[in-house]
Amino acid sequence: MKILIINGPNLNLLGQREPGIYGSSSFDDYLKKLRQAYPDVEIDYFQSNIEGELINKLQEAGFTSCPVCDGIVLNAGAYTHTSIALHDCIRSLKSPVVEVHISNVHTREDFRHHSYLSAVCRGVICGFGLDSYRLAIDSFLSTK
Repeated sequence: MKILIINGPNLNLLGQREPGIYGSSSFDDYLKKLRQAYPDVEIDYFQSNIEGELINKLQEAGFTSCPVCDGIVLNAGAYTHTSIALHDCIRSLKSPVVEVHISNVHTREDFRHHSYLSAVCRGVICGFGLDSYRLAIDSFLSTK
């Protein structure tokens, strides 16, 4: 099985940015642990602060009739709450997408309560810290 994790804007700062909300671990450190926990799963990773680059990567990985990956774990960061373009892209993919958030977005600012992506994703996982990514991978493994 091949899983692609895509992180959006500001998630390159994990471990440094607002550790009270996002924790003190970098994503690279967490990714090493994920890969060790799932040795039979190929886990690729991509991060960008640019919306168009996220769309390009999603299309590259999941749009063809023979998708490059079996599932996509997407934390679109703030684009979750603003991007109709990401919504349209996800809707067109052949690979399933699980939306993840490190924090519980429903306990934060009102503008974070609405996602443009949830309606076109297989599911949504939020509020479990970096473990949200593991839960998303488990969801793909349980449906293969």
